[in-house]
Amino acid sequence: MAMSEETESPKRRAILAAATDLFAARGYGAVSMEAIARAADVSKATLYAHFESKDRLFATIVRVACQENILASIEPAYDPPNGEPNAGPDGDMDIGAVLRGIGGRILRFFLAPRTLAIQRLVVAESVRFPELGLAFYVNGPAASRARLAAWMAAQASLCVPEPDVAADQFLGLLRTGLFNRATMGIGPAPDEAEIDAAIAAAVGTFLRAFGSAAG
Repeated sequence: MAMSEETESPKRRAILAAATDLFAARGYGAVSMEAIARAADVSKATLYAHFESKDRLFATIVRVACQENILASIEPAYDPPNGEPNAGPDGDMDIGAVLRGIGGRILRFFLAPRTLAIQRLVVAESVRFPELGLAFYVNGPAASRARLAAWMAAQASLCVPEPDVAADQFLGLLRTGLFNRATMGIGPAPDEAEIDAAIAAAVGTFLRAFGSAAG
């Protein structure tokens, strides 16, 4: 994937990394722009030249993370690890394999420590800081749903009369057991077999509801 506008500048990358770590460690309200500038080793003038406010900075953190981990995985032509197209016995695209690839990258992103930290931060502080919840929703869940819905609507092997609903439900199927336990810090981190099983279950359920045969 081409490097996004938000990550081109080394100083911008340093600010995003420092702010993410500080938000995760201290919470949104306790972190000042001055503290972010110090942690990123940039001047306040440089920080404000890149980000005019703390909520704009947080929105960029979420947007970049989703662009690099979710939006980049939602593509009409999914390229599997062996470099060969996913095809069924008749040469058609294997929609199950494509969805497992998309779902795998999304769920692994959901389970990443930084993602979990941001999720906990938003849940804990969005009532006191509404701009935090709005920035997260618009740049994370809403953007991911819109891209996924558009992709699903274009697939002949899916029957999705309401693409936004279908996309929401696919993402919801991924954000169940493993994700909920990880968010609350319950038990050890899931291993690859558990993650793969959760993805397979989510895709199987989704295709029973929205596969072309279901329509």
